[in-house]
Amino acid sequence: MSFVGVGVSPGNFTGTKVKLFDRKVRLTELVLRCSVCVLALISAILIATDVQVREIFTIQKKAKYTDMKALVLLVVVNGIAAAYSLVQVVRCVVGLMKGNVLFSKPLAWAIFFGDQAVAYLCVAGIAAAAQSAAFAKLGEPELQWMKICNMYGKFCNQVGEGIASALFASIGMVMISCISAFGLFRLYGGNKIRPSSRW
Repeated sequence: MSFVGVGVSPGNFTGTKVKLFDRKVRLTELVLRCSVCVLALISAILIATDVQVREIFTIQKKAKYTDMKALVLLVVVNGIAAAYSLVQVVRCVVGLMKGNVLFSKPLAWAIFFGDQAVAYLCVAGIAAAAQSAAFAKLGEPELQWMKICNMYGKFCNQVGEGIASALFASIGMVMISCISAFGLFRLYGGNKIRPSSRW
């Protein structure tokens, strides 16, 4: 709809607002993906490099992340999340430089499924690691499991930092999966740009 070439038409004005909104969403996605990449990498490094040696009755005992399978899972999941996020950061940067807002439906579906899978992996990894960390910190008197963190304090503290970093990465990944769902399902909307549509 235009007004005989005079002034700005409502359709163009709405289109400008939609483009500005799309740019903000893409910048938010880029920042979140960069954050997830960095946080997941920090978590994997903190946990994988964590070692503490104690001498108990002249026997040296070494605590490392491979002693707890939940921590091994968390390191692998964080490695996958960091690598996936790095690939998606490159895609986001290329998209911002080219100025493309919407992409093909198959690509949107692939990004959506990838984001969902990595988000679920991150949440599962953090849940398993948190449960194992709770047993290590609190023990389980009914099963006569002792508090490991009383003996390996430095090890537990560094693992705790890694789990906290992984928690923030998983929250970021869940937010990213919401953004990719929004990007996918808006491709199927019947009202691409309406002058009366408001957010």
